[in-house]
This record gives sequence, C-alpha cells and structure tokens, in this order.
Amino acid sequence: MKEELFVSGRNIPNIDPFLNIWHWEIPVYLFLGGLSAGIMFFAGLFMVMGKEKEMATTVKWSMFLVPVALVLGLFALFLDLKHQLYFWRLYTTIRIESPMSWGAWTLMFITPLSFIWVATYMKEAIPGWNWKFKLIDDLEALAIKYRVHMAWAMMGLAIVLGVYTGILLSAFNARPLWNTSILGPLFLVSGMSTGLAAIIWMSKSHEERTILTKIDIALIGVELFLIIHLFMGFLAASEVQIEAAQLFLGGEFTVTFWVFVVILGLIIPALLETLELFGFRIPVWIPSLLILIGGLIFRFVMVEAGQITRFLY
Repeated sequence: MKEELFVSGRNIPNIDPFLNIWHWEIPVYLFLGGLSAGIMFFAGLFMVMGKEKEMATTVKWSMFLVPVALVLGLFALFLDLKHQLYFWRLYTTIRIESPMSWGAWTLMFITPLSFIWVATYMKEAIPGWNWKFKLIDDLEALAIKYRVHMAWAMMGLAIVLGVYTGILLSAFNARPLWNTSILGPLFLVSGMSTGLAAIIWMSKSHEERTILTKIDIALIGVELFLIIHLFMGFLAASEVQIEAAQLFLGGEFTVTFWVFVVILGLIIPALLETLELFGFRIPVWIPSLLILIGGLIFRFVMVEAGQITRFLY
C-alpha cells in the first residue's frame, strides 16, 4: 500500500489539473492575424506616403496573401468554437470591455477591406483580366479613386488587429503569464515583423528589400526589448508570476522559447539581415523563414504555457 502526504489542497496531479481548452487552432489564428496585420499596415503606410511604385510588392502583391491568411485564420477559430452554429451572435452586440468583441468586429471590417484592396489590383496582376459585370467595374473604379482613404482605414484596423491578438490573452486575469500589459505591444510588433518577413521574401527589388530590412531589424530590437521587459516584470511581481517566468527560465519551455523563438527566430535573422545590409550575399528566404517560424512557435508557446499557469495562493 502506497501512502502520499498532501500538504496543499491545490495542484494535486490528476485531482486538480490545469485547464487546457485552447489547442492548435488559437495560436494559428493569432499568428495569421498578426501576419495579416503586419502586411496590411505597411501596404497602407507606403500607399499614404506615395510610394506605390517604389514599394510595389509591399503595396500590391503581398496583399494577395492577406485575404487567404484571414480566411484560414477565421476557419481555425471557427474550428475551436464549442457552439459553431451560433458564431453570428458575436455580431448582434458590441461590448466595449470585451477583447473578443473588438476582435470580431475588427475582423468583420478588415477582411472585406482586404478583398477590395486586392480586387483593385487584379487587372495589374493578371493581364487580360476583366470583370464580367459593369457594376463591378464601376465599384472597382470607385475603390481605386479612394485607395488612399482605404489605406488610412487599413492602417488603423491593422494596428487594432495586431494589438488585439495579444490583448485577447492578457484579458485573462486568472492566468499569471498572460496577465500583463506587455502582451498587446509585443504581439503587435511580432506581427509587424512577420508581415515584413513575408514581404521581403516576395520582393524582387533590392531597394525595396533594403528599406524593409532596416525596418525589420528595428522591430526585432523592439521585440527583444519587450521580451526582456516582460520577464523583468514577472520576476519583480507576485509569487505566481515568478513561477510563470520560471517556466521559461529553467522550466519546460526554456529550450523551445530561447532557442527557437529568441535565438533562431529573432537574433539570427537580425544578424543575417544586418550582414546583408553590409553587402554580404545572404539568401533572402533564410531570415524570412526563421522569423515566420519563430513567430508561429512564439504563439504556440505563449498559449500553451499560459494555460498551465494559475493562481494557487
């Protein structure tokens, strides 16, 4: 007969397990949302700056990824829903205090906007393309006329979408790892960086890649600063948040986070991009792929680790 002594009524294996209700669908949704936000923000930015011709991949061609990414992200989110037939109820009310309400309404506006933006460049992308109905041609002409106005709206919505992917987690006060205001800016900057990585990979213009690479290096620096600040805040906080930080400082997520996210997903790409700026021949796809993989792993780690942490005191 085996006897066990329990000194606490909480955290007993198989009796008081941690809650794990979010699986692969949520980090994939957060990644695709952040990626789309990054691409849309810079497409809108350079359009407003009048750089449509110089930054053609950024403004035009990279945007063809966005509707696909948003639809796939929304499909992943739909798979995660418990009552899938009632998803429409998100759009029957607006709750200012609810991050999910903000996200649902932002996606409702930004998704058709991305389709409209892409539609205005279909004739340039596919020679000989022609809409079969005059009404669509008239609507296309109207959209082209107000492209700059759409660009401003796109930038604003992209920022909201990028921040929302982090706020969605930080709103869960019962999860110490997520209960920090750093997650909103961190997920926004990470999404901007992954968006730039995708654009750089697609671009054939050396001048365009150079401009975007400089911006990406700066964003990676900001992201590293926010990550350091995140853990400094945890280590100076309550016991539960110190324990949350320990998951990444010797715990089960240490190698995954510091090797695959920080080193391979941020530091190495930044070094490669810096070498490229100094004239070294670096295959464009290598730093871009590392940033994209690192961004995806980052969201998987944060979602999984956050569900493990909880208040026990």
